[in-house]
Amino acid sequence: MITKYGYDVFFTVSIVCLLAVVLSLVFVEPKILKYCIVAVSIVLLGLTVNFFRDPERTSPAGENLVLSPADGKIIAIRQLEEKEFLGSGATMISVFMSPLNVHVNRNPISGTVKHLRYVKGEYFAAYEDKASEKNEQMVIGIEGPHGRVLFKQIAGFVARRIVCTLKMDDTVKAGERFGMIKFGSRVDVFVTATALVRAKVGDETVAGETVLAEFRQ
Repeated sequence: MITKYGYDVFFTVSIVCLLAVVLSLVFVEPKILKYCIVAVSIVLLGLTVNFFRDPERTSPAGENLVLSPADGKIIAIRQLEEKEFLGSGATMISVFMSPLNVHVNRNPISGTVKHLRYVKGEYFAAYEDKASEKNEQMVIGIEGPHGRVLFKQIAGFVARRIVCTLKMDDTVKAGERFGMIKFGSRVDVFVTATALVRAKVGDETVAGETVLAEFRQ
């Protein structure tokens, strides 16, 4: 299944690739150039399908769980002060998304959207620490029955397009799709310092399925 967030790019690339194949088969000579154009078009279409794929996911049960909003790899876990939404000490869990990962993002908890802020920033490599503060990003805060979570969709050096369909006071469910970041990026998740972190640096994550932390009951 192709994500609805990528229909514009997917269908544009598909049409261009199809035209390139047809025109090369009909008009291009010699054969080596013809076959090269066909091969490149097929590879490009395959990469586009791979990038915009949107598989179904099954979220684990538990209202106190904080799920990963993104597929990728955990590159950092650190303690800090988060004053924008949590207003307390917090744990930040950073997930790096490579161009080969599924890039559809999902809500980490169920609750109500209470904070949204778009930042028009820079485009440092997503794995760099300064990307969390300096890069273009969408900052989202959700208040759930067991606590609050702040998370950021962060554009990287290649990713220049953030899609977020959430609106203030939306009621959301953990594991539901809400947007994506196109072509390689990062998501930072902030939980209160009292939450139990279940992930570790180096873990591979699956959006809507991997448990990053849990609120203590």
